[in-house]
Amino acid sequence: MASTLLNEQGWNRDAIERQLAHGERNKVRASYNYAEYLPERKKMMQSWADYLNSLREQLNF
Repeated sequence: MASTLLNEQGWNRDAIERQLAHGERNKVRASYNYAEYLPERKKMMQSWADYLNSLREQLNF
């Protein structure tokens, strides 16, 4: 669900995949790629948190 919505919102698909740990299978490469897209991923996760909070407010939780 997160991947679909984040892609629909226009976030970089590589940043989405990295954030969701859909990353490199090569362990050496994966360790070097850990911080890849980190600034964008931080913004994306704050946006995602804001989105979830808005859903919670709409449902009065």
